[in-house]
Amino acid sequence: MKDSNRKNKKIICTVTNDLTYDQRMIRICTALVELGYDVTLVGRKRKVSAPFSSHPFQQIRLTCWFQQGKFFYIEYNIRLFFWLLSQEVHIIYSVDLDTILAGYAASLLRQKVIVYDAHEFFTQTPEVIERKNIQRIWEQVAQWTIPNINYCITVGKGLANLFEEKYHQHFEVVRNMPFAQSLPETIKNTQSPILLYQGALNEGRGLEQMIEAMPQLPDAQLWLAGEGDLSDKLRNQVKQKGLDNQVIFLGYVKPEELKKVTLKVSIGLNLLENKGLSYYYSLANKAFDYVQAEVPSINMNFPEYQQLNQEYEVFTLIDDLEQSTLLDAIHRLLQDQDYYNHLKGQCQLARQEWNWEKEKNQLTTFFLQIESENFSD
Repeated sequence: MKDSNRKNKKIICTVTNDLTYDQRMIRICTALVELGYDVTLVGRKRKVSAPFSSHPFQQIRLTCWFQQGKFFYIEYNIRLFFWLLSQEVHIIYSVDLDTILAGYAASLLRQKVIVYDAHEFFTQTPEVIERKNIQRIWEQVAQWTIPNINYCITVGKGLANLFEEKYHQHFEVVRNMPFAQSLPETIKNTQSPILLYQGALNEGRGLEQMIEAMPQLPDAQLWLAGEGDLSDKLRNQVKQKGLDNQVIFLGYVKPEELKKVTLKVSIGLNLLENKGLSYYYSLANKAFDYVQAEVPSINMNFPEYQQLNQEYEVFTLIDDLEQSTLLDAIHRLLQDQDYYNHLKGQCQLARQEWNWEKEKNQLTTFFLQIESENFSD
């Protein structure tokens, strides 16, 4: 298909979040616009939704009565399904299992191309694993849909291999790389080392354990950028331990502001409990965000991070979330200046390779294949 013809081809990407903080989809939608497509990103309206940020693609939020739980997913997929039926579209891009039913049904009825993008192993996340009936329902959704979708992508090779074995479909890999960013002269806080966690405040992220460890780090601060299911619980934990001046909740932070925040910190945190295959084979965008800001980070000794560390040693890898393990890793980074500088120097090298400007070539190749198989002149 000629580049000029892509302007007449519309892609609708669907998620269940409110769009503002979805860095992966912002990057993907922007890349598709640059490729020449007319792109719309659809999410949901929440009471706390911030105004839309300016992007080169269209953004739409669907309003739902229910805001969480099974009734939200049912309602959202029904609303999304009927909305998709009313739209001009050539490719439906469904993100994760929580939007796939609407996308798949609409693609069948309208005979449109559908792409499935798995940001995680949805049925292997802790909140789903612990609810067996819910897990069975979502697994049935996956079995109904994924084996019948010819174009699938995910965030890492480990997950791709698992999906291919389970659903007998090939998955391309497009990793969660950030945009390359220039680094201004920034003086980090030398009086109080800052540890940063960015992302959802959800179960299994090592957040409770990190807060428990903070009294042993009296000169350090812990910044938490994001909100989630554990927001209230973590705030109560901080209050009960008298750590209000040490643990700072930044709330939701827009991507551009988060970049500025990350430049100020000493150590990045990407902590996960081994609670299911989704976490074990995860490849979080925050790991790359820390590298792009030249901030050494603590990550789990899981396969994807092991492989990355073999290319460039940018992470301190830990085996568990025991308090002694966390403190040993943090103390080494704060006290061993040669080791810290080594990781920082490796970040300077890795950030030249691990960025969206290079990774988006995988997405381009993927969509060129879709074009050749479906829209050839």
